[in-house]
Amino acid sequence: MKVTYHGHSVVLIETNEKKIIIDPFINGNGQTTLSVSELEVDYILLSHGHNDHVGDTVELAKQNNALVVAPFELATYLSWQGVNTHAMHIGGAHQFDFGVVKLTQAFHGSAYVEEETKKIVYTGMPAGLLISLEGKTIYHAGDTALFSDMKVIGDRNRIDLAFLPIGDNFTMGPTDAALAATWLKAKQVVPIHYNTFPVIEQDPKVFCSLLEDGIEGKVLVSGETIEL
Repeated sequence: MKVTYHGHSVVLIETNEKKIIIDPFINGNGQTTLSVSELEVDYILLSHGHNDHVGDTVELAKQNNALVVAPFELATYLSWQGVNTHAMHIGGAHQFDFGVVKLTQAFHGSAYVEEETKKIVYTGMPAGLLISLEGKTIYHAGDTALFSDMKVIGDRNRIDLAFLPIGDNFTMGPTDAALAATWLKAKQVVPIHYNTFPVIEQDPKVFCSLLEDGIEGKVLVSGETIEL
């Protein structure tokens, strides 16, 4: 299985048979070289409804006939735009043909901003994503603050790879994210959601230096892959 980081919070998981992309913010994401028109995916997993996470979901889903997995309100909103969706909610898990997805809580907001009409569309609760496939477990925290139930997530799941936001201002900063890594007990941790905009500029190496012994911090440049 190949897991590739594409800047901001975009993660592409490639199994032997399926391609799954998380929070496909591509157009407007200066960190990625992905092209929406050339990208092939089978599933799109969304953590919440902010524009820099929903990104190019509608176009990608339609051109690939991909299934969008998202919290209920966000899934409903996207279904009205002609997209195939599977709605879930926090605490729920579902078996797909590639593996199991479970939504965890996240402390953040979730709304889609329609710039032209100056309208904000509420899209339900934000979530994190626990993905179990091919004998491995990947945790994508989405956008979140530090919360103590990360200890429970770490106790109940053997996490091989965790993607944690470190940008601060909108999410955890490096110090809180390092504590989250301790609580989650992930084998490898990749920092995400930083340096896309000036207000979330961070040095990911500083984050990695804060990690406890036994937790491997892995700074990925956009387009770099981890093999699991």
